[in-house]
Amino acid sequence: MVMMDKLFAEFLGTFWLVLCGCGSAILAAQFGGDGNPLGIGLLGVSLAFGLAVLTGAYAFGHLSGAHFNPAVSVGLWVGGRFPGRLVLPYMLVQVAGATCAGYLLTVIASGAPYFTIDPFAAGALASNGYGVMSPGGYSLETAFLVEMVLTAFFVIVIMGVTDRRAPAGFAPIAIGLALTLIHLVGIPVTNTSVNPARSTGVALFAHYTALHQLWLFWLAPLLGGAAGGIVYSVLGKDRSRGW
Repeated sequence: MVMMDKLFAEFLGTFWLVLCGCGSAILAAQFGGDGNPLGIGLLGVSLAFGLAVLTGAYAFGHLSGAHFNPAVSVGLWVGGRFPGRLVLPYMLVQVAGATCAGYLLTVIASGAPYFTIDPFAAGALASNGYGVMSPGGYSLETAFLVEMVLTAFFVIVIMGVTDRRAPAGFAPIAIGLALTLIHLVGIPVTNTSVNPARSTGVALFAHYTALHQLWLFWLAPLLGGAAGGIVYSVLGKDRSRGW
């Protein structure tokens, strides 16, 4: 029963992250057109992702650890903070939660008369991409580098603020702000993934190009998450007994 609680919490938390984060990009970033003052833009979408993980971490962190991201689960495992036997179950429910949210967002968005999914539009249905599918036209190599580095630092922040020596009770705030910063940097490049579940959840309903490019948004974040776990496992060693 405890295991089911953990998995269900991961499902709900990832669902919440994709629903609110990607939902802000799909439904509110350019609401009613580019010139509409109700559009929340880059800053608004970045804050939405940060607030989603912040609130989700406070709601579910004590149940599952609030990973909501396969790259985080892998990074914490590599960093010695998470048992390897739970990595695959966590990843499966994270993808399931993201997919359910992606489907719900598609249904909601299709209720608007102007809604279309353009297979050649960068960021369609909040999907991630490189080359012509990148919001800024960035290359595959640049997209890979950005996704890997940003995910690595995200895992480093998570491990740092949840370290037993860190101030208690503030971890979700720091993690949410870190994700906000990551989106401010990454949205122009790839529409920001740093989360394979988030990318998969919307790519399945976006268009064939998003699915063709999905490999990068698994490989780069997983490598980055593992790298972040290694870095913090070395950097964060308890050296209280001496240098």
